[in-house]
Amino acid sequence: MTVYFECTTLTSLSVPELFDRARSIDAHKDSMARSREEAVGGVTSGLISLGEEVAWRAWHFGVPLRMTSRITEMEPPARFVDEQVKGPFRRFRHVHEFSQGPAGTTMVDRIEFEAPFGVVGRAVEKLVLGRYLKNLIESRNQYLIIELTRR
Repeated sequence: MTVYFECTTLTSLSVPELFDRARSIDAHKDSMARSREEAVGGVTSGLISLGEEVAWRAWHFGVPLRMTSRITEMEPPARFVDEQVKGPFRRFRHVHEFSQGPAGTTMVDRIEFEAPFGVVGRAVEKLVLGRYLKNLIESRNQYLIIELTRR
């Protein structure tokens, strides 16, 4: 079963600045410190770009996980897409979109995933993993627009 959710974040940052923050490996690592997320292969610092991959190691639900993502689409500074090429999900796709409006910059994250739980795990997929991932994305976004601005 495919789980889908969106997170919308509004900020006074410019579109290009937020676009770069969203594809910063270093900002992602810092925002995910609670899960000890670390880039261990591919692009391990700086900005990731089209066709590049990053391998992550992290702890979620007390379990060590590895996931490799590739930037499969990029239209600077309006949009980019990262997709899992290796890892715990059957499928994971994250679309990042950025637009300027009268109230500021809007960042929309569109996440689609399928976890490897089968029929029995569909409720777990949506109710537990979907909520968990949405909270992670929302926390990361707050880090990008608030914590990085304080530095």
